[in-house]
Amino acid sequence: MATAYRLRAGDTGPVQQSPTTCGSACLTVARMLVDPIFASWVRTGSPRLPGSPEGDTEAERFAAYERVVMHRTNSAFPRRHRLGLPWPRALGTPPWGAKRELEYGAASSGTRYDVALVRPLTDGGLRDAFDHLVDVVAEGEPGLLYVGSAHLPRHVVLVLPGDGDRVLDVYDPGTGRVDHLRRDTVVERRVGLSGWQVPWFVVQPTGHRRIRAYSTSPSLNGARVTSGA
Repeated sequence: MATAYRLRAGDTGPVQQSPTTCGSACLTVARMLVDPIFASWVRTGSPRLPGSPEGDTEAERFAAYERVVMHRTNSAFPRRHRLGLPWPRALGTPPWGAKRELEYGAASSGTRYDVALVRPLTDGGLRDAFDHLVDVVAEGEPGLLYVGSAHLPRHVVLVLPGDGDRVLDVYDPGTGRVDHLRRDTVVERRVGLSGWQVPWFVVQPTGHRRIRAYSTSPSLNGARVTSGA
């Protein structure tokens, strides 16, 4: 049986395999955290599930799945012919595409997400936004934080539950490192993640769950196979 994959502050995870796949790397790691069989395939190549892309090494499999994720998150018709907004690949992963990916397989089944623009917030608004993120992020229900310069979002990190009050853990795909994310660094706009300081967007659980029934058959080409609505 595949063992659970976990990341905590002080750990090192995979590194993004191209300059524009930070979001895809975060979403791939998020899926690894909720799907032990998928994590085992990324790390060892076994079991080889239907639809899995080619890759002889862990880095090659991770890079191949990053590309699968980017195709979904940046597609105008990501799944079931639902119209989405196209997004240039040079800009990485759009927040709405990341939201969709989290809701359909990269987080605990049934978890709803929303997208919040935090760039214009005051210090007090950022403090409240961070505290809300602490309240809603949980095991299997991570968040994404878009950071950048004062003018543009440039990087995406994965926000994980921390082990202390008002502290979260954050996986930075640019380095692979997992560190603490503190409220003061967010409020003061000095997060220091791969050289970027300013929070822009948060993709976060809403605190509400959708009831869905899933079969036990996994798929590497998309969400878990559903057996009911």
